Amino acid sequence: MRIIFLGPPGAGKGTQAARIVAKHGIPQLSTGDMLRAAVAAETPIGVKAKAVMDAGGLVSDEIVIGIVADRIDEPDAKKGFILDGFPRTLAQAEALDAMLASKHLELDTVLELKVDQTKLVDRIVKRAEEARAAGQPVRKDDDPEVFKTRLEAYNRDTAVVSPYYAARGQVIEIDGMQTVDEVTAAIEKALAGH
Repeated sequence: MRIIFLGPPGAGKGTQAARIVAKHGIPQLSTGDMLRAAVAAETPIGVKAKAVMDAGGLVSDEIVIGIVADRIDEPDAKKGFILDGFPRTLAQAEALDAMLASKHLELDTVLELKVDQTKLVDRIVKRAEEARAAGQPVRKDDDPEVFKTRLEAYNRDTAVVSPYYAARGQVIEIDGMQTVDEVTAAIEKALAGH
């Protein structure tokens, strides 16, 4: 089962991906984690990425796709994987398709958590307040201004990825405003055919 998770920050992708991992035994692939692992392991692509990062640059789509390509060849990803937070742009989606095709693989589905973005900001503010009240550190991403900036970046750059996959009939929309368990049930229903 090869899945892409789409949705704005704070929609619950990480929570739901963890549940899919637990139930189906496929890894959740975070490009950030994979990038750090490739650099630490000093893989050929990791060495390239480190050089770019050390120079203060952003890692190119080519390097990110290379890291994803290496990672999905690992044994735990043979049954499938969840891409969360990638692809972020249309160019990355196209490059991902080309890379998967070169490996004779296809995506099974694209799950998109649909949320009311105004309520999403309220949800993040509440989460930060609850963390403060419990004496816990507030996640940097839960600062309302930081979150709004991330949301704007998502709407500007990443929201175009959904229509790309929708045009191919691969997107299944899930109401992300339901309770966590209701969202999980809707996802499981959507995945039942795979």
